[in-house]
Amino acid sequence: MNAVAASCAHIEKALGKSTAFRKVEDRLYVVKQGSSYVMISVVPTGAKAHSDERSVVRVVSQVVCDVRPEGSLFRQLLILNGQLRFGAFAYVPEGNLVLFCHSILGGEAMDPRELVATVHDVALVADEYDDRIVARYGGSRMQDVIEESAISHVFGGATDHPFDEDK
Repeated sequence: MNAVAASCAHIEKALGKSTAFRKVEDRLYVVKQGSSYVMISVVPTGAKAHSDERSVVRVVSQVVCDVRPEGSLFRQLLILNGQLRFGAFAYVPEGNLVLFCHSILGGEAMDPRELVATVHDVALVADEYDDRIVARYGGSRMQDVIEESAISHVFGGATDHPFDEDK
């Protein structure tokens, strides 16, 4: 079994029984924890070691979107990156996103306990900082974005809801 397939098998075995776990597509999964959504992707590295392909498992949570990109925000994120025991905050200009990311080595030797701990800790960090960042720099938590999208989809984009009292 190659490293990518082995990584996917480990992910599905370690997280598959959780109702918060979903397979989105090949090599891409999502777990909801608290107000966070954690995306897990398996990426082949292209490196060969001992005649086997290697892979990396990337664990990412979108903390906030549409945040005001201010220097003080970036400074605080860099300071946090130096204080956290693992992972790092990142900024993506398209969508003004703040992410929290961590990667582990995939493949046959991937430790399922390390995977579960990584997913859990990434979710905890995102859940801890999303409200703080939104309060100071604006934007929306991932949970808010998804809920707004679901409501819009259900009501066809209408802002009036059928059970409002003034109807």
